[in-house]
Amino acid sequence: VQLVESGGGLVQPGGSLRLSCAASGFTLDYYIIAWFRQAPGKERESVSIISSSDGSTYIADSVQGRFTISRDSAKSTVYLQMNNLKPEDTAVYYCAATYHLGMVVDIPIGDYNYWGQGTQVTVSS
Repeated sequence: VQLVESGGGLVQPGGSLRLSCAASGFTLDYYIIAWFRQAPGKERESVSIISSSDGSTYIADSVQGRFTISRDSAKSTVYLQMNNLKPEDTAVYYCAATYHLGMVVDIPIGDYNYWGQGTQVTVSS
């Protein structure tokens, strides 16, 4: 079982990136997939969540209107489209999965069973 993130990089303020989270070894259909981020000296925070079973989504207030989460079940991949990036979006972004049908927003971070290795996003001019 593995989650692999990709798509991070250096981008100027106002730019866009699309992160990918590819799952292998299990089907996403029965999992909640979340994107977290962690900036230096800060706690890991949830950014966006998608329920693979019903497609419902959650976007944190801090990125509402700028970030979009989606999934491609055929590719076992979840995406995080990030637009109008700001310097405060700079962080390591992680995807994580936990077995759950339907949407639950406040799953404790420790209940996510699978984690990717993270991908660095740096927003700077």
